[in-house]
Amino acid sequence: MNWQTSVWEDREALSRAVAEEIEKIAAAAASDRGRFDLVLAGGRTPRRLYEVLSTEYRERINWSRTHLFWGDERYVPSDNPLSNYRMAQEALIVPLGIPQANIHPMPTYFAEAAEAAHAYEQMLRSHFGAGGLRFDLVLLGIGPEGHTLSLFPGSPALEERERLVVSVRAAAKPPLRLTLTLPAIETARDVFFLVSGEDKQDIVHKLLNASPEELSNYPAGRVRSQGRVILFLDRAAQGGQAAGAGTTSP
Repeated sequence: MNWQTSVWEDREALSRAVAEEIEKIAAAAASDRGRFDLVLAGGRTPRRLYEVLSTEYRERINWSRTHLFWGDERYVPSDNPLSNYRMAQEALIVPLGIPQANIHPMPTYFAEAAEAAHAYEQMLRSHFGAGGLRFDLVLLGIGPEGHTLSLFPGSPALEERERLVVSVRAAAKPPLRLTLTLPAIETARDVFFLVSGEDKQDIVHKLLNASPEELSNYPAGRVRSQGRVILFLDRAAQGGQAAGAGTTSP
């Protein structure tokens, strides 16, 4: 596996390390291509990252050139407490005043989730144009059983190779969701997993010690990118004593 690991003392230090990386990627993307295309994740660890970005990085990142997308979404109204969009809106979008035209949430207002997935895929294809989909950075999490996005072990969506977005029913609440597919993630220049907490020790150990064949049993283990895939861990998730912080290959 060509992942890198970056271990930090706690969630706060992890969030600040990722924020620094985002600043560098955003600057390079805006300079090279005129915009920074960022895919957001839901969850507790990303929320703290967004809070850091919306305060300490308010002036350090060109938010007017930043476009926000979502990796997955629960099929609930956008103002529902379970909505990934709502969390990002509260922690990042509203505090920064990011232009509405730069915000691309997954739609959850269609009568059928499959229609919403198709609409989001069409939006992505339109946004990226003839050059094809290629996110600058995708932020992801990992569930205790190895799921990422709303791609759970055993899901038929794991075998999708054509569509960029699909609707799924997951073994979670609520079960109906939208998610990017693995082919969509594979276009990314960089992918960062943000993983914190003792409850993630077991899956982190399994992922970092699995054979290539065993890795395919875990949706997170199937993730690839065009550039880096970095697993940002806090010491609790890593399960050992971190001698400082840095990046190493597993």
